[in-house]
Amino acid sequence: MTEGWSPNRWANSITIMLNAVFGGTPDRFPVNVPQLAREYSAQRYPDDPITLVKGASLPGFDGALYRAPSGKNGWGIIYNDAIRSAGRINFTLGHEFGHYLLHRLTHPDGLECGDQDMVRWDSEYAQIEQQANEFAVALLMPLDDFRSQISPRAKPTLDDIGQCAKRYDVSLIAAALRWLQYTERRSVLVVSRDGYILWARSSGSALKTGAYFKTAGRPPIAIPSLSIAASPGIPNGGSAEHDGGVWFAEPCEEIALASDHYDFTISLLHLQEAEWRNRLDEEPTEDMLDLMQRRLGRS
Repeated sequence: MTEGWSPNRWANSITIMLNAVFGGTPDRFPVNVPQLAREYSAQRYPDDPITLVKGASLPGFDGALYRAPSGKNGWGIIYNDAIRSAGRINFTLGHEFGHYLLHRLTHPDGLECGDQDMVRWDSEYAQIEQQANEFAVALLMPLDDFRSQISPRAKPTLDDIGQCAKRYDVSLIAAALRWLQYTERRSVLVVSRDGYILWARSSGSALKTGAYFKTAGRPPIAIPSLSIAASPGIPNGGSAEHDGGVWFAEPCEEIALASDHYDFTISLLHLQEAEWRNRLDEEPTEDMLDLMQRRLGRS
């Protein structure tokens, strides 16, 4: 029985199979999602497989999972053929494959997914979109392989992360977010547009030391005027060492570039080591009620 499997369990099961088939050969990466989706679904669910994977006009959406027309069996994965980034397309395919495995029974008419569903990986987004992203991340960028490319203690440049993006055929943002999931460094990814932070993601160690930006449900946060992200004509991979008071109260290194495909700026911030704030150890998304309940539970 696979019903009720988590996104990571699905991805890990398929990863084990792909490792056995390809081993350490160059064909292991990137994952050929169209071929995998058709062949795996036909074997696992022969009466309800994925029969079509193609690009089409999808105004307002990056991808969709559609049931086959009446009288036919199966499903189709469609991506927006106006997308220029091959990595963005590949992640979209992985995302929709995740919807097929995880959600087709609860959404028998299919699903349509916008661009933010692909680049936002947090629980503030719809749960099913988060789950589809978790599956795509684990399938396309297995953690053990990624860690072998960039060690947990390394301080990568955006070029380093870009090499991983090419290996897995995903966007730079997708690769950077995957790195943030396991790195031991204090680092923060900031995505901005028109002078304001769209969203940000911190590594675990940065989060625990208070280095984060909370954007959901808050007034827009302006990017610092002295940051590279605020500079006109941002050089790709441009970097700068900032004193305290620019991005955070403490010094940090900023590496930034402007994304041609998404029309926003990506800043990767590296901070120095710091002591964890064990006093509260709360997640930044925790609201006041949750915090009060946690405190009362300890008293």
